[in-house]
Amino acid sequence: MLGHDLSDIFGEATNSADGFIVVDFLIGATTGAEPSPDLARTVGEYAKALHGLCERHGSDASAFAALTARYEVDRVYGRQFTVTVEDRSGRISVDRYLGVPGRKLPAHRR
Repeated sequence: MLGHDLSDIFGEATNSADGFIVVDFLIGATTGAEPSPDLARTVGEYAKALHGLCERHGSDASAFAALTARYEVDRVYGRQFTVTVEDRSGRISVDRYLGVPGRKLPAHRR
């Protein structure tokens, strides 16, 4: 979306005590591991660019109640991230991806 690569986020997550970084794309902030200054700046740029992306697709960022991605590295699965999207009417979608750029895992059925 911006030409900036978030792949270093996995290294930062792995090298932290928390073991993960959650990016909130709506406000351009993180939780979990403390990001490097470069990563924090990139996350902020993604939040700013989200409005333009939504506009180009005939939508508005205010349609989202939540838009996050949790990045972590697992001993079994390796690099993975979980994307959570919630709209203003409360509908939630959670999708898990492996690797970079991300292969979507099938939905878990109970």
